[in-house]
Amino acid sequence: MLQSKFRIRTDERYALFLSFLCCFCVLGSYYIMRPIRDQLAVGIGSAHLPWVFTVTFLATLLLSPLFSWIVCKWPRRIVMPSFYLFIISCQLLLMSLFREDSLRSTHAFGMTFFVYVSVCNLFMVSVFWSFMTDIWSNLQARRLFPIIAFGGTLGAITGPFITSSLVVLIGSVWLLGISIILLCGAVICVILLGKWAHSHSIHKDEPDSEDALGGRMWDGLKQLISNPFVASMALIMLLSDAIGTIAYALVIDYSGMAFPNQAISQTRFAANIDLVSNFLQVIVQLTVTRWLLVRYGAGFVFLFCALLVMLACLMMAGASNQYAPIIGIMPPVAVLLIFTRSLSHGMLVPARESLYTLVMRDVRYKGKNTVDTIVWRAGDIMSLLSLNGLRKLGVTIVGFEIIWAVLAGMAGWIGWKLAQRVQRN
Repeated sequence: MLQSKFRIRTDERYALFLSFLCCFCVLGSYYIMRPIRDQLAVGIGSAHLPWVFTVTFLATLLLSPLFSWIVCKWPRRIVMPSFYLFIISCQLLLMSLFREDSLRSTHAFGMTFFVYVSVCNLFMVSVFWSFMTDIWSNLQARRLFPIIAFGGTLGAITGPFITSSLVVLIGSVWLLGISIILLCGAVICVILLGKWAHSHSIHKDEPDSEDALGGRMWDGLKQLISNPFVASMALIMLLSDAIGTIAYALVIDYSGMAFPNQAISQTRFAANIDLVSNFLQVIVQLTVTRWLLVRYGAGFVFLFCALLVMLACLMMAGASNQYAPIIGIMPPVAVLLIFTRSLSHGMLVPARESLYTLVMRDVRYKGKNTVDTIVWRAGDIMSLLSLNGLRKLGVTIVGFEIIWAVLAGMAGWIGWKLAQRVQRN
């Protein structure tokens, strides 16, 4: 049934399975680490998160052009496995450091681990999809990428489930070991996929679609000013990111208050948030989003998502006690974080990506890369600085929920107008 629906050819099955498995391993590895990162963030505190995100932003700003330069110098059949082997070596080092209780409890280690996981996630996923565009043609991508992406979604569900289930039994150190094992699986898949692509001589629809773009990060930054499409995408990213980042910081504070000095409980709490978010994301992706995109287009998805977020924020703002659990152990702010995360990845991301297919290749790669990395990390810093400033002015959680409703409405309207303009052209 799956083969008939997606028209999978016999000669594609082997590589499709490896691509699916690789995506599963990459996302699963990251989502094992993320709850551990969030637990360490509790010790850092939301007041210090702007500094952590600033370091993350600077690391991203440094590594993005560096990786592009490396890709220009060496073929990707060498770069791809080498990249993931480098990540594995970093995690082995962190795993050894995690054994030192005196070191693990320090703010410096918590900040280092937070920055590593945040930057690691950005590049692990980005590099994977760059590799996918190299070994599959455009026509194959349209048929097979949804299946490959579903492998990542399963990994995003499995990762936090493993962490939540096993953190009590084996602790954070050995969870990092499981994350490393998954990355080793990704390396094996990458090597086998590279051999398959070499022997099959995949044909590309665009003559230059396999050419490396090089380390031209500054071209993407210029497009933020010169290209209205990229500027609108950046604004949507900033508005959407502000909701998720501030909600994340408030949930970090709640975790510290609800589970004081309870690292395992804090880790399980973070893992449960990821697990529920990713389950909802799957449901949204396979039902509402696919139907809305096909029937009404990206603009309607932006508006519908914004309406849902606005209603949820206003409803949660009416809760009498913002710290009293309303669903299991989840307070209103955690429920909002879950809801906005699932809609962001399940609705906003597919809508944004569909619009990128309507613009030139130069914008799809350079401008998009800038929005997805530099703008995203810069938005984190701006959001957290705004959080601290608004707190000093006396804004409470209820106030933030009302602000989020306004931001969601603005993002939805900009997305709607952008989609109408691009689709007319």
